[in-house]
Amino acid sequence: MNDTDVDVVVIGSGAGGLTAALALAQAGLEVMVFEQHYLPGGWCHSFTLEGYRFSPGVHYIGGLAPGGPMRRIYEGLGVSQDLAFCELNPAGYDHVIVGQERFDIPAGRQRFSERLITRFPHERAGIEGYLDIAERLPEELALASQIKGLGDILRLPWRAPNTLRWGWRTAQSLIDHYVSDPLLKAILLAQSGDHGLPPSMAPVPFHLGIVNHYLDGAYYPQGGGSAIPRAFARALKRAGSHLSLSTPVDMVLIENGRAIGVRLVGGQEIRARYVVSNADPGITFDRLVGREHLSRRLRRKMDRLTYSVSALSLFLAVDMDLRGAGLDSGNYWYYENADVDGLYRLGLGDHILNTERAPALFLTVTTLKDPSKINRGHHTLELFTFVNYDPFTPWAATTMKERPTEYEALKQRLAEKMLITAEVIIPGLRDHLVFCNAGTPLTNEYYLNATQGNIYGPAHTRRQSGPFAFPHQTEIDNLWMCGSSTVNGHGVAGVTASGLSVARGILGCRMRELLQASGPELAIYPSEDPSLWPHRLQRRMRHGQKTREIA
Repeated sequence: MNDTDVDVVVIGSGAGGLTAALALAQAGLEVMVFEQHYLPGGWCHSFTLEGYRFSPGVHYIGGLAPGGPMRRIYEGLGVSQDLAFCELNPAGYDHVIVGQERFDIPAGRQRFSERLITRFPHERAGIEGYLDIAERLPEELALASQIKGLGDILRLPWRAPNTLRWGWRTAQSLIDHYVSDPLLKAILLAQSGDHGLPPSMAPVPFHLGIVNHYLDGAYYPQGGGSAIPRAFARALKRAGSHLSLSTPVDMVLIENGRAIGVRLVGGQEIRARYVVSNADPGITFDRLVGREHLSRRLRRKMDRLTYSVSALSLFLAVDMDLRGAGLDSGNYWYYENADVDGLYRLGLGDHILNTERAPALFLTVTTLKDPSKINRGHHTLELFTFVNYDPFTPWAATTMKERPTEYEALKQRLAEKMLITAEVIIPGLRDHLVFCNAGTPLTNEYYLNATQGNIYGPAHTRRQSGPFAFPHQTEIDNLWMCGSSTVNGHGVAGVTASGLSVARGILGCRMRELLQASGPELAIYPSEDPSLWPHRLQRRMRHGQKTREIA
């Protein structure tokens, strides 16, 4: 390859990197994306084990209702022609189980408010106040981000009063201010797993950004998480650019303080006008750039950097009628008690290694979200609980396929603890297992190149989020960053927005100018009523049922 053949090199094919690559390619730049994994997508990838399909990082996405921001992005980039979503149960896209109590979070602010008030009539004023803040704060933050001078700053008390009041406080303090019932607090904090922090450590804007993201409902990509990178890869090819898998980058080439390209692990050098890293800061600055190229200020920031929690993952297939057992397409958040903050603090350490069961758990039945995924008549489930990376460091230097027997034994013990907890939600689950595979923080580190096995990039505490997060434009000329470590935050929506922000910065254009591909209306299928799905998908579902009968 000629040294000057490409305009942009993108390191990593996560949702942020692919979004940046596609927006730049559609603007006429030649882009190459290099992915170290043999599968594209980063946390959006899917994998198959013994014929069962799993998507470890995509469980639901918001903002896809008509007029929603994610729908505008997918249609505006043209990927909607290769992408469809399943709408999770609108009567309860998140099911919160606290001890013996259960609450179903429905789609729609008004419906959510009414359900909360019906269950907790004595907390009516607090519920309404909290949900009002949840809607207003993201709008105010958008205004605050457009500050250009002293006049805008002086107008902030009138234009963004909630931002000034709550912008630097924690989610726990916000909930404590508005409500007092312990169960209600647990319900309003249940989605903390979507950012991985104890509520007493999570910034209000970060927590409410997640709550607001799902207020109008939740959706799952038809075909699993990999449907997203697959649609982007096709659009990238149509735009004349390229995605290269199993191609790890060895280093970013720096010359006179500028990024001029990359060197691949095989030694090949590719020169580019811009380099975009979709890797986390540890990979980007410590491994690919090298600290000798960093300013003293950035080195100090890297020294102070803490990463988000990691997780234990459990991937199952069962020969059990889960819909008949009362489950649906919604997610299940289980907490053994109402002290959500305390349970998440346990998740930051090694508590699960020293107890008989997981005290908190996230469970999802992917074949009820997307019935077309049923294989051999079996349902697939994914379970997650948080854990610190440190207990797994004794095996960090071992290779993935050569872990010692004590590591494998630990995985089995941890899987059993998660299954015991899962049976609170699905009694008798272990009697119907036909497949079970566990992942640890080392799994995340190996397959996703995630420092310390983190699942959300840096821990999004108050001192590492918002203006204190990593900017898209780095201090090294022509080196940009996107993904969960940057100011847009994490999750599919956050990193997708970060990719657009990078493209806008490089091109010097407005956001709406990046969304001109005019893709077709995004297809949405109801998870709870497969009879409304296209006939080709209904045939696949019927085949799955026949396979089950034969088995």
